Amino acid sequence: MRYTAIVFLIVLLICFQGCQDDNKKLSRKDFAQAKNKLAKINSVLVDQDRSLIEHYIKRHNLDGVKESGTGLFYLIWGDSKGDLIKTGNVVEYSYKITLLDGALCYQSEKDTPKRFKVGHGLVESGLEQAVLLMKPGQKGKFILPPHLAYGLLGDEKMIPSRSIIVYDIEMLKVYR
Repeated sequence: MRYTAIVFLIVLLICFQGCQDDNKKLSRKDFAQAKNKLAKINSVLVDQDRSLIEHYIKRHNLDGVKESGTGLFYLIWGDSKGDLIKTGNVVEYSYKITLLDGALCYQSEKDTPKRFKVGHGLVESGLEQAVLLMKPGQKGKFILPPHLAYGLLGDEKMIPSRSIIVYDIEMLKVYR
């Protein structure tokens, strides 16, 4: 939460600095400087997220966790019943979403699994990436940094701003 406030204030300062004079247009140099400042801030936040995730993995003895090129951390296990899930498949799965401190945010109902069509962007981008790593019948633990989850604002219900979330998933069925 504290980092969100800091980022918000920095962005506001950059905006106000560029808008001090209504007649003055933002030069390419000013725009490039603002862009560089935001890139540096983003880099610091991504590094902080990575550190928090690495500590979580260590605390929970999650041996074998891998990281994708986008920053998704994952551990998949269990006997598979088929091929990898592909874009266009409809997946049916049970899930639990927690924060790094273990606080439960959401979970599927016992007899009501969740469904979505992969590749249509109706879920978090990290969840889309996660299911593409799975096969029917497998289970997985996926750690999504904010940029792959609910971002700067959270979901404005159970997931706070800039939260790292942990998805525990059991892939029940895949409709091809």
